[in-house]
Amino acid sequence: MMKSLFMILLALFCATQTNAFAPASSPLNTRVLNTVTSSQTSPTVLFGKKEARAKGNDRKNKTERVRKTKDDVIEIEATVVDSLPNAMFRCAIIDAPETQPPVLATISGKIRKNFVKILVGDKVLVELSPYDLTKGRITFRYRG
Repeated sequence: MMKSLFMILLALFCATQTNAFAPASSPLNTRVLNTVTSSQTSPTVLFGKKEARAKGNDRKNKTERVRKTKDDVIEIEATVVDSLPNAMFRCAIIDAPETQPPVLATISGKIRKNFVKILVGDKVLVELSPYDLTKGRITFRYRG
């Protein structure tokens, strides 16, 4: 008697559960339910890599540059005056007086990694350390 009651309860419990190992709100269950319930054409739901790639394409279409702000650096716009060996540049600060000496700047790691070419006359963004205002790091080259 007890064994048959247990078997009936087990059969009822298994009939109500769609998948015992996946949560009810998982993408797998919703995808299966969507394909079962709607046989006509519906908008495609993206999963995994394709969803990440779609987000990346949305990010690429933006024209505004999103940057992290740093607290301990001074960011200035400058123009490259002279190119020196070992990826060093002399940069004149824009809107600075003529008596201001040029800043000695090197290329940051991301620009070096992505092989961004910096030429004399380019407008760049330079980060200066508050401890030494004569040396800096080029973090961005403006287009044009």
